[in-house]
Parts: sequence; structure tokens; C-alpha cells
Amino acid sequence: MSIKIKISRKPIDYNKAISYLEKKVQLLHNQKTDEFLWILSHPNTYTAGVSSKDNEILDKKINVIKTNRGGKITWHGPGQKVFYFAINLSKREKDIRKFVNIIEKIVIDTLKDYKIKSFADRKNIGIWIKKNNKVEKVAAIGIKIKKWIAYHGCSININNDLRNYDKIIPCGIKNKGVTNLLKVKKQNYNNFEEVLVKNFLKSLKS
Repeated sequence: MSIKIKISRKPIDYNKAISYLEKKVQLLHNQKTDEFLWILSHPNTYTAGVSSKDNEILDKKINVIKTNRGGKITWHGPGQKVFYFAINLSKREKDIRKFVNIIEKIVIDTLKDYKIKSFADRKNIGIWIKKNNKVEKVAAIGIKIKKWIAYHGCSININNDLRNYDKIIPCGIKNKGVTNLLKVKKQNYNNFEEVLVKNFLKSLKS
């Protein structure tokens, strides 16, 4: 199965990105396009998944976009990489939990390439890092399944301003913080997209 790769260097408006994604899902369902991976960033944006609650918004002045992905409220913006995908599970395995595990492994393997140890948590979806006895989230995952097409994706904090999370309860989790890769380990992440693509293709083709 062929997976088309798209990398956008300039920030993409969230609503425009999701509109493009929805069209891709329909085309993929109709077998008129390939599966695909899209790596991008967004301007400052807060989004709320289908299980989000109003009390997770601490600053009532912010604009929150309601979306049809799984999960709760999160932030997107500069210094963060988002990867969206459209993957046809009907041609793979119709196992949603296993697919989520694959996405988790892609992120974990990518961070491992940067000598960063991370892990998934079945109770709190996402990718976590433990440092100085503190457990903090570095990547958020939100997925929707439509006609066995898995889409939406994952956001990974690289060098973003973490104060943006002060205005919300990120992913509805009160007792754990949020971090980014630069805070965990100061190094060059300029080739992050290429490393992510490598692990994505490796995990989806295995």
C-alpha cells in the first residue's frame, strides 16, 4: 500500500487543514487516492475533541474550535509539529486499539532516535516523559474512525511556549504537566519531519 507524504513548512489554518483531511478521507474510501501522511504546524489554535467539557477551558476569552476527533481540549501553534494521516484499516486490521498502539510507537521510536525515552499510558492517551520524578505529556493523540478510515493525528511539542497550556486543562488531565523536547533535551530538531516520516512508514508497512 502506497502512502503519500506531504510536508508543509508554513503554518496551516486549522479549519482549512481539517477540510482538506475530510476530503482525503472520502477519496480514500472511494479508492480514488492513496493513504497519506501530512506533517505541518498551525497558528495559535485551541481545539476541543468530542469528549471535551466546558470546565476544561480556564480562560473563557480564548476561542476554541470544536472538532470531531477523539479526545479533549488541546493547543496547537508555533514550535509544535502535527502529523495528520488517513489510513485505511479495512485493508490492514480492523483493530482500533492496535492502530492507536502503532501511532504511539511511531512517536516513541522517533523520540528514541533523539536519545529521549518516552512511554504510552493506557489510562491517559498520549506520549509521556518522566524526568526528575515528574511525568509530563510531550505528544497528544486524537483519532477518528470513519468507514474504517483512521484519520486526524498527533501533535508533538518541539520548542513551543508551554504557557499556552495555562489557559486550559490539557486533554482534561489535571494532575500531570506538559513539556516539550527542547526542555527535555537541548539539541537540534531541524530534521524532525524526516525522522518522523521514516518511523511512520516503517511502522505502517511492518
